[in-house]
Amino acid sequence: MADNFQNGKITTLHNLVDRPIEDLENELMGFAEKRPLGLILPSLYSELEGPALNNIVTELQKVPYLSQIVIGLDKADEGEYFKARDFFARLPQSHQILWNDGPNLRKIDEELRSRGLAPTQLGKGRNVWYCMGYTLAVNAVEAVALHDCDIVTYDRSLLARLIYPVANPNFRFQFSKGYYSRIAGKYLGGRVSRLLVTPLTRAFKQTLANQQTDYLEFIDSFRYPLAGEFAMRKDVMAGLRIPSDWGLEIGVLIEMLRNFRPKRISQVDIADIYDHKHQSVSQDNDQAGLSKMSIDIGKAFFRALATDGVIFDKGLLRTLKATYLRVALDLVDSYRCDAVMNGLDYEVHVEEEMVELFAENLLKAGDTFMENPMETPFISHWNRVVSAVPDIYARLKAAVDADNARQLDLG
Repeated sequence: MADNFQNGKITTLHNLVDRPIEDLENELMGFAEKRPLGLILPSLYSELEGPALNNIVTELQKVPYLSQIVIGLDKADEGEYFKARDFFARLPQSHQILWNDGPNLRKIDEELRSRGLAPTQLGKGRNVWYCMGYTLAVNAVEAVALHDCDIVTYDRSLLARLIYPVANPNFRFQFSKGYYSRIAGKYLGGRVSRLLVTPLTRAFKQTLANQQTDYLEFIDSFRYPLAGEFAMRKDVMAGLRIPSDWGLEIGVLIEMLRNFRPKRISQVDIADIYDHKHQSVSQDNDQAGLSKMSIDIGKAFFRALATDGVIFDKGLLRTLKATYLRVALDLVDSYRCDAVMNGLDYEVHVEEEMVELFAENLLKAGDTFMENPMETPFISHWNRVVSAVPDIYARLKAAVDADNARQLDLG
């Protein structure tokens, strides 16, 4: 049972009572009559072969208020694309699959790349970006939610609570971000949020105490800033720049503050228990796993604060690293006490090793930023793409339609 405390710059919507899912869905059906609702699912083909996505689709079959589901399919050959079509065919809602590796969408991607408008990196950010573009092209919904396809504890109440803040016409919110408790078996989850983002935000606040920075107080308002679940109004998507690297979730939050006042942004408690696929730490490879994620997130912070007027140098980086280490190690002891009281296992040595890795990667992120301050992983927003290629929406729709019309060659 949650408390009802409001902190920071944004509104927090709590799960205060055990409200039946049917009540929420009945309300959402009423909202959807005036504000059609959609869902984006960025998926790897490999996720179709695991138990999480099968359960997600089973739960989505029961959802009565969605007008459209857009599925972004990555890393699939032609045969796997046809298997994906069969896999999602049981969805009763109107749904479309974007075969990102197919010839039709690749042709569009190549043209946009030649104009400097397409994502330069493969991954979730690119997948989400094309799904947003297609959603705008079809123009069938007024608000859309997005969640991952590897949530092993999924039930449809997660989606209902996630989309409710932007679906309710009596609410002012343009964007809602999900949060939840991360418990992985007998352990605390959410390592990058707990051990990097929160202590790094607070270390920046201490280090830059004499400089006014809107981003830090804003990011520190979120209970789970790296949650992959969020929802937004349609007009938000059109002007949203998103990163193509591991800084996706932080980058989206930074863009929301750039485009909207905090009172238009909420976070919502969407699950009592949440677990999904866990990334490896990759201590010996800073181009993979949580190690690369920590560097990309660090660079996202440096870029945002530089645009707020912060000037970085080697001295500031060393001070920041020392402050981060102190704040993070203090939090490790707080997490230990919390885990012990709740009967959870907690490995202090493993957690402190991760903090030390993140501290080293923070210096790498800072050095990379100072060596190449003009680097920008942000993908162009769709308003810009349409300005440069006026018929892009029609061509996106035609490409997806052409894939849907493909027949399996049995010869």
